[in-house]
Amino acid sequence: MFCESGLKATQKAGRETPLALVFSYHPLVTSLNIVPSDRREIVTESNTIIKEQAKRNLELRDDESEQYVRDLFMMLPLNASEAAVSTFLLIGIPGLEGVHIWISMPVCLMYLMAILGNCTILFVIRTEPSLHEPMYHFLSMLALSDLGLSFSSLPTMLRIFLFNAMGISVDACIAQEFFIHGFTDMESSVLLIMSFDRFVAICNPLRYRSILTSSRVLHIGLAFAFKSILLVLPLPFTLKRLKYCNKRLLSHSYCLHQDVMKLACSDNRVNFYYGLFVALCMMSDSMLIVVSYVFILKTVLGIASHREWLKALNTCVSHICAVLIFYVPIITLALMHRFPKHTPPVAMILMADAFLLVPPLMNPILYCVKTQQIRVKVLEKLEKLGLKSK
Repeated sequence: MFCESGLKATQKAGRETPLALVFSYHPLVTSLNIVPSDRREIVTESNTIIKEQAKRNLELRDDESEQYVRDLFMMLPLNASEAAVSTFLLIGIPGLEGVHIWISMPVCLMYLMAILGNCTILFVIRTEPSLHEPMYHFLSMLALSDLGLSFSSLPTMLRIFLFNAMGISVDACIAQEFFIHGFTDMESSVLLIMSFDRFVAICNPLRYRSILTSSRVLHIGLAFAFKSILLVLPLPFTLKRLKYCNKRLLSHSYCLHQDVMKLACSDNRVNFYYGLFVALCMMSDSMLIVVSYVFILKTVLGIASHREWLKALNTCVSHICAVLIFYVPIITLALMHRFPKHTPPVAMILMADAFLLVPPLMNPILYCVKTQQIRVKVLEKLEKLGLKSK
């Protein structure tokens, strides 16, 4: 009865009336996330979205796809609001589904370069005794966290762009968000430790080696890794207790806590407040980094020699760039989510992908280019490999 009246209303109003407006409570609409949680605000582009999917998958004309979607709405049961969801749907780049296979090529190349670059950093620091210093130990920790981020997001992104496989089970999604958030917090913590390392090296150079001994560096690294695990450990359990029904379309090419939480049809206040707490902890890392650089700048400005002033600041350039590469996408993405009406969905998805792709790719390049010791040792290793191959 509801479907028939809705169909008549659509036919009377003409083709421009969004199907989601007529069938605003229908399971197909809610499963596509076309209708928000309050079910009062209708997305006007929903008609086009559903018809384009039907045209692409079934090779229908415009009039055939519109009729197909109307028939599909009438065939589906209306009383499915309590149906449990066993899989979520990830998203690639809307509107470019036909060229996903071509997009997969630069994505695969970026992943390959990120993994190769970070493994090279780890290998060089591990095999060169001259690099067994606090600064390079912290750089090893940064490379490990970058590798963790790459391997956490790699499976789903490649499945989407290579095979157009959007589905992911609820358990796999929850596991992925745990690793992504864990390695993200770990990278934030490592950047904070590295800022402390630069602070001690510039503000108290004579006591640098006595303050940051090898055992102390190891203990600091283990303590922050343990902190990151403990901080994000409750997230999978809080998501697992939620009930998911109808809505299952996520906003990115991988799973995030705040994204999965929004799909729940049960009370998610605990998830909201704990997720906010985790975000504040990460932002506190960024604030402490800023404070450390305020003290560094104060010390550097007190140096009389202009040459020494530049030399001291030059030791911080790589770290400052790494901080910007990591935090700028996070802050930008947060602002996009805060003001979604002024942000194109494609821009939000691209920024989210850049957040996981760019830091692991750029950090090894930055430290190889700007750190002479790393650059020299990498070139020496490459020369040795070239001679051996000959």
